[in-house]
Amino acid sequence: MPDLDIQISVEDEGWADEARLTELATKVLAAAADYLAAEEDQPFPKMAPELSLVFTNDEAIREINAEWRGKDKPTNVLSFPAFPLEPGGNPGPMLGDIVVARETVEREAGDLEKPFDEHLTHLLVHGFLHLFGYDHMETDEAEEMEALETRILAKLGLSDPYAGQDPIV
Repeated sequence: MPDLDIQISVEDEGWADEARLTELATKVLAAAADYLAAEEDQPFPKMAPELSLVFTNDEAIREINAEWRGKDKPTNVLSFPAFPLEPGGNPGPMLGDIVVARETVEREAGDLEKPFDEHLTHLLVHGFLHLFGYDHMETDEAEEMEALETRILAKLGLSDPYAGQDPIV
């Protein structure tokens, strides 16, 4: 069971309190790390690698998305690996950053008719996989990443978020 050093920053007052977000994130990311280590033979450093979670709003993530991806619009989650990593590669002491926008998560959860925490859980897993080199730019990559997300979410008692959909590329 790999340890993680999770640092949390809450930048928008609409989010739950930091203790609740820490509890949820720790549970979700520990399950994802355990799954990757046990089922995907993903190595982890001996010392708990650090990752940063930033819980922000649409305006802040829009600015980040415009600066780093050239897309001047809000999005649900952005991941920034500290070091380039291929799936199965050895991560360094810092995994990277995951940034989540509250309003977009709320809107999407409503559209999907899912509880907010379930959708947030999915996005945390999604962002975490990006830190390990998983991507969804090509159909085969998307199928692999979505299958991993689905299996990790099942370990957390959640249903397949992609049921009935083509892979998102």
